[in-house]
Amino acid sequence: MLVLFETPSGHALFKVVDEAAVTAAAEAGNGSLETSPGALSSVLKLAAFSRFTDTTAALASATALVEGKASKDLRKFLKKHAAGSSEKLAVGDAKLGAAIREKLGVACVADASSLALMRAIRANLGDLLGGDDSGGGGAGGGGEPEDGRAMALGLAHSLSRYKLKFSPDKVDVMVVQAIGLLDELDKQVNTYGMRLREWFGWHFPEMSKIVTENVAYARCVSAMRVRSAAAGMDFSSMLDAATEAELKAAAVVSMGTEISDEDVTNMASLCAQVITLSDYRATLYEYLRSRMAALAPNLTALVGELVGARLIAHAGSVLTLAKYPASTVQILGAEKALFRALKTKHATPKYGLIYHASLVGQAAPKLKGKISRVLAAKCSLAVRVDALAEDGGSGTPDVGLDGRAKVEARLRSLEDKGTFAISRQGRSRDTGAKQPKVPGAGKSAAGTYAADADMLLPKAGAVVEPPVPAAALNGLNGDEGAVTPKPKKDKKDKKDKKSSSKKDKKAAAAGAAADTPDADAAKSAAKKEKKEKKDKKRKKEEAASAGTPGATNGDGSGHKKKKSKKSA
Repeated sequence: MLVLFETPSGHALFKVVDEAAVTAAAEAGNGSLETSPGALSSVLKLAAFSRFTDTTAALASATALVEGKASKDLRKFLKKHAAGSSEKLAVGDAKLGAAIREKLGVACVADASSLALMRAIRANLGDLLGGDDSGGGGAGGGGEPEDGRAMALGLAHSLSRYKLKFSPDKVDVMVVQAIGLLDELDKQVNTYGMRLREWFGWHFPEMSKIVTENVAYARCVSAMRVRSAAAGMDFSSMLDAATEAELKAAAVVSMGTEISDEDVTNMASLCAQVITLSDYRATLYEYLRSRMAALAPNLTALVGELVGARLIAHAGSVLTLAKYPASTVQILGAEKALFRALKTKHATPKYGLIYHASLVGQAAPKLKGKISRVLAAKCSLAVRVDALAEDGGSGTPDVGLDGRAKVEARLRSLEDKGTFAISRQGRSRDTGAKQPKVPGAGKSAAGTYAADADMLLPKAGAVVEPPVPAAALNGLNGDEGAVTPKPKKDKKDKKDKKSSSKKDKKAAAAGAAADTPDADAAKSAAKKEKKEKKDKKRKKEEAASAGTPGATNGDGSGHKKKKSKKSA
């Protein structure tokens, strides 16, 4: 059996002399092969060794082994020394063994005995290779040359850099500094432009309203210096034709004051500063654009160079931004508003730096919060691909473009949903009036179905009678099938009905009393009582008309009790 082992200096191929001893040591698990170099030398013998030409070849071979692949140098080495042999090849990685078997057809094994051999070789690599420049380390590897150690150190640095995916194009510090300088330049150009407008406005005040852009204003002032020279100047490279004509006309009738040559010189120096800063700002933007395309292409495709760079600068690095959830990315940059809202128990902000993205800007005000949430989720996925994927910087921004398409589709669906709801409300307002009821339609007064109210199509050849007008229907009384609308009952009808019901009850009571044996005696008693009541009522009315206070006695004598008591 052969054993493949890679050192920082090259590939080594060992031949196992005593396989039984290796199997017994692996089953025992006591590490006897690692601790006894003499026993290992009797079990293994060096069959072949291939040295790396430089650090680049060593890094290529090491990275291929890390990914479970066989490099070009390794394939050549095995094809020369192991391809024609019928012996098995022991490797430390099963994935690498499968790749070697597929490319060269060599049978490979990766079991417990293979791992025990790898540990023993690593521990005693110096003794096994003898005086060869191994560059390996181990307990028994004494007397290592300095160039071997340098080779191991260089390979370790190169492999670590490869594992961390380090690339000069993916240094996010450059992006952080560039976006910070770009914001400072914008503020500086703004400040200088406003100062120039105030300064030159004493000489040509009308120009501020005609030329609104600061850089164009500085270029015009630098070209003409004084307003009297504006009529003969050519501003076609700075302004459009309409603005140029308006500027020249205003220069003729301007009400500004005169300035000296020294004032003109200082104003020209300030104009040169504004123009220089503006040109440098354009150069810096192109640099930032190229850096963002290399560092975070998917994030750039979603939100643009400026917003993406501000998000990275606010987080500190691409890796830190990749660790943030989508909810944090959404409000990144609005920390003060967030904590103020939490403290005062008000509504939290819906967006931060992501508000300046073009997808959020083209949404309606009511939809900006929803679109910001969707866009933040896609940005979180995109920046994770940029920071952690193997081909995040070199490949095309497929994740970013796909996420942008989904956000745009979501925005269109929300807009269509709002339009449908508005049109639906308008339709309900237009047709929401109740339809007038048709007389006789529906159910009859008794709660049964009115079959006479159905409208049927006439049969073929039948004579169709004209419809009867509603006035004629209202005039019919007592005819069968005539439909008359029911009159509404008012309060008077209800009162009449109530009084009639009372009369009926009294008549029924009188009829019941008439059937008894003492009916005549009851009638006479009732008449007598009624007559007494009438007499009392009449006497009260007479006393009231005579002006006497009080009421009469119960016996009907007519004497005044209160008056007699007072006189007594």
